[in-house]
Amino acid sequence: MSEHGHRHGLRHRIGHLLRPHSHAGEADRALETSSQGIRALWISLAGLGATTVLQAAVVALSGSVALLGDTLHNATDALTAVPLGIAFVLGRRPPTRRYTYGYGRAEDLAGVVIVLAVAASSVAAGYTAVERLLHPQPVDHLAAVAAAALAGFAGNELVARYRVRVGRRIGSAALVADGLHARADGFASLAVLLGAGGAALGLPWADPAVGLLITAAILAVLGQTAREVWRRLMDAVDPALVDRAETALAATPGVLAVGDVRLRWTGHRLRAECDVTVDPSCTLVRAHRVAVDAEHALLHALPRLAGALVHPDPRPGPGEDHHAVLADHR
Repeated sequence: MSEHGHRHGLRHRIGHLLRPHSHAGEADRALETSSQGIRALWISLAGLGATTVLQAAVVALSGSVALLGDTLHNATDALTAVPLGIAFVLGRRPPTRRYTYGYGRAEDLAGVVIVLAVAASSVAAGYTAVERLLHPQPVDHLAAVAAAALAGFAGNELVARYRVRVGRRIGSAALVADGLHARADGFASLAVLLGAGGAALGLPWADPAVGLLITAAILAVLGQTAREVWRRLMDAVDPALVDRAETALAATPGVLAVGDVRLRWTGHRLRAECDVTVDPSCTLVRAHRVAVDAEHALLHALPRLAGALVHPDPRPGPGEDHHAVLADHR
């Protein structure tokens, strides 16, 4: 082993003595973070559900199209907790001989359901707003509309703070993003006040106009959500994760070069397939050890990594190709 590799190994062993850890416990930690995520989803469902019921009652009373659009948006946000919660529960199931990678993909299917739900709410809100622009109707109980708008803002803001706090505690970027999304929805609720104010000033078009603005906001959310779901379905990852993985592999003692690095999300966990080059004179046991050390380095570099398959290739000599037999099959 090189002097650098010896120093690295010594530091690593000392670090384990000072801060012992076990990767066998990562499954338990993943289960705990999943439980906290599910709890946050259900509490969010309760909070936004209560807000939606209140707003729906005022919509029936007042006929406000702007408030209808906001109510549909909040209802969609609340109901997204259902497919996500089901997906989290399914993701806990162990792999089987048929589903050898487990059930993490259920989260991606839940994402498709969410996209369809957001699309349906945008169509309903847009159709109603256009219909009301063509056939104006008075908006009644403006004070109740304003109060419902403020309730929508308050409900979204409380949910946003809770999601962001839990998401940061468990390291879930998705839950943090969901919280920030709820915060943006809260400001959309405040826009309903503009419609109520315009109606109070005798402008019958103000309420459906604000309804169209909220429809545009829903469509913007739809585009962003659809893009993220598409990327997950196509196994896209942040290129920075690939850079981090390559850096960790290159720093592993015994790795002479880094080949292909492939990452994919399975639910909220990563899986990796990597090729590394090793000394052709090393034994099979030594090559296996390098591969295990490389996977260990990846587990530290990528906190969401569930596992990695590291393939060690002997460094080829001049004119030598260790994969020639596969050339016609690739």
